[in-house]
Amino acid sequence: MRKIFKVQSSKFQVNKYIFLFFFLFLLFTLCFSFSTSFADEVRSRAAVVMDTSTGKILYAKNPDLKCPPASTTKLMTAIVAIESVGLKDTVTVSKNATLVSPHKAGLKTGDKVTVEELLYAALIGSANDAAVALSEAVAGSEARFVELMNKKAFAIGAKDTQFINASGLPGPGQHITASDLSKIMSYALKYSKLKEIIGTRVAEISTEQGKAIFLKNTNRLLWSDDELVGGKTGYTRKARHCFVCAAERGNDTVVVALLGSPSRDDLWKESESLISRGFEVMGNRVEPVVYLTKIDESSLHETAFTKKHTKKRLNSSKSKSHKKLTAKKTGKQKKTAVLAKKNGKGKTYAKCKSNNKKSYRIVKRGGVVKPKG
Repeated sequence: MRKIFKVQSSKFQVNKYIFLFFFLFLLFTLCFSFSTSFADEVRSRAAVVMDTSTGKILYAKNPDLKCPPASTTKLMTAIVAIESVGLKDTVTVSKNATLVSPHKAGLKTGDKVTVEELLYAALIGSANDAAVALSEAVAGSEARFVELMNKKAFAIGAKDTQFINASGLPGPGQHITASDLSKIMSYALKYSKLKEIIGTRVAEISTEQGKAIFLKNTNRLLWSDDELVGGKTGYTRKARHCFVCAAERGNDTVVVALLGSPSRDDLWKESESLISRGFEVMGNRVEPVVYLTKIDESSLHETAFTKKHTKKRLNSSKSKSHKKLTAKKTGKQKKTAVLAKKNGKGKTYAKCKSNNKKSYRIVKRGGVVKPKG
């Protein structure tokens, strides 16, 4: 009887280990599936959620992918400016600053404004003229200011970042990663004035001449998320929609950086989702995850925006199409005139038809999930 009992007992132990193995396998599969499904919800090209107190990555999707920064660049512009000149210093706006491409605050040549007011215009209204005016006030020229921006970025650990201007307007050689952008935001939060500005919904600045300029924050989450400290938006065609923000819950602060979101609605939805995700990881309710996908990097390169060249291309294309239409019309008129002579009719008619066709490119994506401690 004892021998039989021992055999049954050993069988029970074997079954117990098999059951435990399958239970752990099922648990791992569920966790993996949850992480993958959550990552699939993030449609931005790159994203990072970071704990500001430790610098630890709580969630990431393509954190080291080099993307165009768009107007999130102005966060670095503000950092360099606030470290170089006084908030109450007066700046005379140059003609060069007023000629920069939109979006602009509407500053005029010779306007006198303080550095503080320019910071409000650059960070709340994302004004390019204010960013250029700041760069010239600090370094004398935007080109010299950009050197300071890149040095500062490297000094704070944003080593995969390269700026070419103070505004974020598109151009070759300019890039940032979501990881670097989160570091820049985390650094900016050390300045109470910058923290105050990026958390301001609306403001009004005025020149010494008495002209008032109304500013409304481009960050929509300020109206809906009480945990949000503030943030900075950005957009160009190549960069798509970008955003970096900070949120506080109790004593915890997270930074969320998103690059290349397909739409503003996606941008806000993903930001809120990732803020919640960050606090869940900090509360040990879910594990930190890094998610990597395949990206067509050739689609990320930007070309410089030149108003003159754009106009020239438009005019040349118009003249070409006009010549074609004229030639087509002349040919039809001659044909109609011959028919009119035969039929005894004196009027001629010409019709023009054009087909507008759109081309679409589909990029296949695939990825893996890597748990990261």
